[in-house]
Amino acid sequence: MSGRAMGQAGSIERRRVVVGLVSLVAVAAAGPALVDAASKLRVIATIPDLRALTEAVGGGLVEVDSLARANQNPHDLEVRPSLMVKLRRADALVVNGLELDGWADAVLRGANNAAVVPGAPGFIDASRGVPVIDVPTTRVDRSMGDVHPLGNPHYTADPGLAPVVTQNILDGLARLAPEHRGTFERQRQAFLARLQPALARWRATLAPLQAARFVVYHNDLGYFFKRFGLTQLGTIEDRPGIPPSPAHLARLVREMKDARGRVIVVVEPWSDQKLAARVAEQAGARLALVNARLGASGPEGYLTSVEANVSALAQAAR
Repeated sequence: MSGRAMGQAGSIERRRVVVGLVSLVAVAAAGPALVDAASKLRVIATIPDLRALTEAVGGGLVEVDSLARANQNPHDLEVRPSLMVKLRRADALVVNGLELDGWADAVLRGANNAAVVPGAPGFIDASRGVPVIDVPTTRVDRSMGDVHPLGNPHYTADPGLAPVVTQNILDGLARLAPEHRGTFERQRQAFLARLQPALARWRATLAPLQAARFVVYHNDLGYFFKRFGLTQLGTIEDRPGIPPSPAHLARLVREMKDARGRVIVVVEPWSDQKLAARVAEQAGARLALVNARLGASGPEGYLTSVEANVSALAQAAR
């Protein structure tokens, strides 16, 4: 081989060595990220609110999805095989409890994932310790509609209960990854630190609405109203989960006309918006759409959702 050829061969070999070293450095640099991605806890929440709160606590250590989508009624979810597939691969399941997401039982049976059944470390009931309202004082039967015998399950509507809910989520995640408890706690505290000034701002925004009266389609804003000192006049539903009768609607419209102060009808994406608009028109009331931003992802998702609801009510009162 000539000297020139030998020089070219040596140059090629040196380039190969350099490329190889660069590749090794790149792999080494990417290695921790790849390991972290592979070791994330796979968490399924039953509803979008709990997905957002779990993301706030878990941060980059979790990968979260929800069974119910943002535009679906959380009471009545169709159990599909795709939901079972989601849950089959999960490390944890965060449930609302209080029988809001009772349909999750059927998803659990189909998923056949022992890691997330009630009693397993991966089963997280977010309602533990929540001061429940609207607990029935009489016997509940089906003639009363979709009444919840354990009380009103819509506590995630109240941002003031986020400390209780996120503590439940933190405890559940820490059971599965105790080495990350400190990180979960720091992320939870950072979220709550952002929540406190937001709560003060929302109180100030809603303070003028304390003289108003609110009509909801379904009785799912009780916790929210209680937190901000707002008054619920009635519901479009005569009985929970049952379409209202003409007599009930006529009576409700009369009460709305007789009410002192401005009346605001609150409706959600999964409610009968046309009926709500008709009731508002007949009573001379304003209409507000809430939960339109429900399910926003990321640590700020829950705050974004509440902010949108507060803004919707404030705008309707103008």
